Amino acid sequence: MPDLYIGLMSGTSLDGVDGVLTDFSSSRPVVVGYATAPFPPGLRAELLALNTPGVNELHRAALAGNALMRVYAQVVAELVRSAGTSASSITALGAHGQTVRHRPQEFDGTGYTLQLCQPALLAEMTGIAVAADFRSRDVAAGGQGAPLAPFFHQAWFGGGAETVGVLNIGGISNLTVLSPGAAVMGFDCGPGNALMDAWCMRHTGRPYDSEGAWAASGQVRPELLDALLGEPYFAKPPPKSTGRDLFSPAWLQAHLERFPDLAPPDVQATLTELTARACSSDVLRCAAGLQALFVCGGGALNKHLMRRLAALLPEAKVSTSAASGLPPLQVEATAFAWLARKTVRGEKLELESTTGARGARVLGCVYPA
Repeated sequence: MPDLYIGLMSGTSLDGVDGVLTDFSSSRPVVVGYATAPFPPGLRAELLALNTPGVNELHRAALAGNALMRVYAQVVAELVRSAGTSASSITALGAHGQTVRHRPQEFDGTGYTLQLCQPALLAEMTGIAVAADFRSRDVAAGGQGAPLAPFFHQAWFGGGAETVGVLNIGGISNLTVLSPGAAVMGFDCGPGNALMDAWCMRHTGRPYDSEGAWAASGQVRPELLDALLGEPYFAKPPPKSTGRDLFSPAWLQAHLERFPDLAPPDVQATLTELTARACSSDVLRCAAGLQALFVCGGGALNKHLMRRLAALLPEAKVSTSAASGLPPLQVEATAFAWLARKTVRGEKLELESTTGARGARVLGCVYPA
C-alpha cells in the first residue's frame, strides 16, 4: 500500500518552489512526481528584501508568507493532478518555508532561525496535513538549525563501503560526509549560488549564469579571491551554518571597494571560484579518502562550477546526484518529504554530529488537514 508524502522546498536561491510526491512504502523512497513553480517577480523581490531590516517588516513578512503558501499550494495541486491521485491519499506534506533570517546561537546564546511559512493556511488550501517548523527545535536544543538534509542524504546516498559526500549548492552550499561506521557529518560551506546570481542579475539582467558561461568568459582575480576567502567563517570548524545574513551583496560590495576597476565577468569568475574553493577545501579537510561527491541543487547545473570542483578534487569522482537516481533539483524537496514522515511518526533524529544540538529530537510540528 502506498505511503505517500509531499516535500516542498524553496531555498536561498529564491528561484521558486520545487515539490516532489514520494512513496515510502518500500525500503528505498520512490519519487512518484515532480513539479516546480517560479516565484512571481514581486514576491521574489519581497522575499529578498526581507533578508535585511526594513520598514513595516512584520506586516510585509506575514503577507509574503501568505503569498508563498499560494505558490506552494499550486505545486501541490499539480503533483496531485499529474499523479492521478487525491489529497486524501497523501499522509502529509513537508513545508520548509522561506528562510529570511538565520542567526543561531547569537545575541542571547540561543539566537533564532526564521522561515516564512503559514502551515495552517497551507493545510486549509490543500486539504492535506502539513509538517513544518523543522528548524526551531534544533536551535532550541543548542543546534545550528541547519543543515537538515544530511539526515536524508544518509538514507539515500549512504550505507556503502566507501566514504561519499553530498554537496548541495543552492543559494548557500552545504556538505554531507558519509563514512562507513561513522556518524553523519553535515554543515554549511558558505556561499553557493547567491552571490553569483546577484552579480549576474546586476550586470546582465539575467537571474543566473546559465551553465556558468559568463563566469567561464572571465578571469579569476587572485587578489579579490584571497580577500573573499579571508572571511573568518571559512576557517570555523563544524558544526556551523550561515546564510544571506553574512554572504550578502553588501558583503561582496565591501570587498569590491578595494578593487574598483575589475571587469564584471572577472568578478563572476572569481565568485564561481570562491564557491568551488570553499566547498572543495571543506571536502579535503573533513572527508579524508572521499571516493565520490554527488552534487545537487541548482549549482549542479552550472557546468563551469562542476568542472572546477572536479579539477580541485582529482581523487574523487564528482558527478551530479542524478548518478544516484535522484535529479539535482529533487533532492532537497525529497528530503523534506522524508523529514515530514519522521515528524508525523514522532521519530527522533540524532542531531549532535551535524547541527551540534544536544542529542536526538523530533523536528517540526503537524497541522492536521
